Amino acid sequence: MKARIIRIALASVAGLAIAAGIAWYQVRMAETMTSAGSAAVGGPFTLTDHTGQTVTDTTYRGRWELIYFGYTYCPDVCPTELSVISQALDAMGPAADKVQPLFVSVDPERDTVPHLAGYVGLFHPRLVGLTGTPEQVAAVAKAYRVYYAKVPVKDAGPENYTMDHSSFIYLMGPDGSFRGVYPAGTKPEAIADDLKKRLAG
Repeated sequence: MKARIIRIALASVAGLAIAAGIAWYQVRMAETMTSAGSAAVGGPFTLTDHTGQTVTDTTYRGRWELIYFGYTYCPDVCPTELSVISQALDAMGPAADKVQPLFVSVDPERDTVPHLAGYVGLFHPRLVGLTGTPEQVAAVAKAYRVYYAKVPVKDAGPENYTMDHSSFIYLMGPDGSFRGVYPAGTKPEAIADDLKKRLAG
């Protein structure tokens, strides 16, 4: 039993590493396209927040956005990155009011509105959880060049699965334009310092 759990964990880590590599290449290509004058990351979307309200890409206009794609059943990477966002916002002090943190679920099957509501409150009072239909999630993931895929757990029921997904914190400007990404492992202090410089610019 222990050996099987270890194999599952190793497979998940390997899958995540591959996914991150693919997504990083896609984002780098997108950055190149953006610098050439073509908006390559982001775009229109319609989702539902953790309070049950419909939101779109224009809902948070006027604020900088930190967007992370993941899922609530993620054992380690997602909680780590959401904690980084929370710590970065706390380090910014009052300036953080100009930044909107968003957590977009790539697991709409399990991440219902009530489930998201209980989850986002564990990290930061201003963190907004977003979910939607599988089609809506696929559309926003495509717009942001996010990789994700369901991975069944061997010898378990259909409700037991993990999600391979890319792990980046996207930074969107007040006008909704793509401004860059913070790769997994970026320190909260680095994000806070970068945001404060941008806000002061």
